[in-house]
Amino acid sequence: MQVSSSSSAGKVSSSSSGGGSEIGKLQKQLQSLTEELKNVATSDMDAKAKKEKVKLLQAQIQMVQAQIAAIQRARQQEQQAAQAQKAEVAAQAAREQRAKTETQASTSLGSQLDTYA
Repeated sequence: MQVSSSSSAGKVSSSSSGGGSEIGKLQKQLQSLTEELKNVATSDMDAKAKKEKVKLLQAQIQMVQAQIAAIQRARQQEQQAAQAQKAEVAAQAAREQRAKTETQASTSLGSQLDTYA
């Protein structure tokens, strides 16, 4: 019988808004399920029961990994949206500064023409 478990969800910093503690809980659950999966191999269940238990645990592990991935994707999207917002604010400030500079330049040029005319 082949018992496989993969933990593709790496450790994630819990510094972001809310998702960190949830990811931590899911990682603990993932560790628990993985440990339980390892213990099935040495348990005294019959082969059919072991096979069913392995299937169940693998499905649960996949669900937890999918939840972790979904939280990570949502966090990444939030970060990208925040960066886009910052970029838009910076672009708006640059446009306003450029308009102000152009207004000052044209006003200055206009007053110089009036003086020499």
